[in-house]
Amino acid sequence: MSNEKRKKGLVLLADGTTFYGRSAGIEGTSYGEICFNTGVTGYQEIFTDPSYFGQIMVTTTSHIGNYGIKKSESQSQKIFISGLICKTFSSVNSRSNSESLKKWFQSNNLVTLSEVDTRALVRYIRDNGAMNAAITTEIDKIDEINKKLKDFPIMDGLELASKVSTKNSYEYGDSNSKIRLAVIDLGIKKNILDNFSRRDIYIKVFPYDTDLDEMLKFKPNGFFLSNGPGDPKPLTKVIDTTKKILDKNYPLFGICLGHQIIALANGIKTYKMFNGHRGINHPVLNLNTGKGEITSQNHGFAVDYDTAISNSSVKISHKHLNDQTVAGLEIEGKNCFSVQYHPEAGPGPNDGNYLFDQFLSKLK
Repeated sequence: MSNEKRKKGLVLLADGTTFYGRSAGIEGTSYGEICFNTGVTGYQEIFTDPSYFGQIMVTTTSHIGNYGIKKSESQSQKIFISGLICKTFSSVNSRSNSESLKKWFQSNNLVTLSEVDTRALVRYIRDNGAMNAAITTEIDKIDEINKKLKDFPIMDGLELASKVSTKNSYEYGDSNSKIRLAVIDLGIKKNILDNFSRRDIYIKVFPYDTDLDEMLKFKPNGFFLSNGPGDPKPLTKVIDTTKKILDKNYPLFGICLGHQIIALANGIKTYKMFNGHRGINHPVLNLNTGKGEITSQNHGFAVDYDTAISNSSVKISHKHLNDQTVAGLEIEGKNCFSVQYHPEAGPGPNDGNYLFDQFLSKLK
């Protein structure tokens, strides 16, 4: 970052704890659930992932902004994080043909604090759990900010998919393709659509609350439930639609929030995690093959292991090796499976990319 004079800033946690930093050039106040991502690269993809809507992001890597941004690498049309906290914010790009991250943030009015002791902050979140927070450069309004922070809704029980889902259906890919896929948009990433399109699948993306009969007019070969933000439990209409899709035994694939919806549609509980999983090097074991996968993950809710293992119609196909949480499901007797990680990467490794081929075989 340049030697320009930057305004002092604060990170205010819901439990009253305070961390200090300085503005990275975008001033103001922002609220959200504070969480951290351990990825060393891929910050642009993280910031444009709709699953991060309503969250203030702490990056654990030291430098943010040092390779700029390229619009082609964005996962949606805009930034979805509520604010950014980092150690070092760079206005200098090391990559040619890239735009300055600072200018991009300024055009999106994204409040950003740097020079924060992110190691101490992340350790605090790890010990005390994800919680609401405010980041601000308006230190003279601290009492007012604290009051608003206390009234800010918590993530547990909060429905956010409706805030990020498309308002109007749209088509994606080659219309001449023989395979057609209906996508229920809960906050979908562009790279998921690209993975389907590369496999010669013609896609129609529908708003999250679209009736099944309306989607069937597209004459799809199968359905996909996307990733997205917030608690899955309030999405009662999506859960009901999922049950109808399963009753008709259409091929169905779900990622992250979509995975949790499939669980709820089969009577399996979900819960708010203490910290969640956010990063691009999470180890997962495929229980069908015995092979390990390094995966990209971003979720604050998970599928309950006990109700999953006790459900005779469900098979746990993947587990997270750090904490043994459910990372994948298969529904017995149905063309349905789901995972709690991002096989499309963006950012992250491609170890789980085979799942798109597996789904393609079901669609065929």
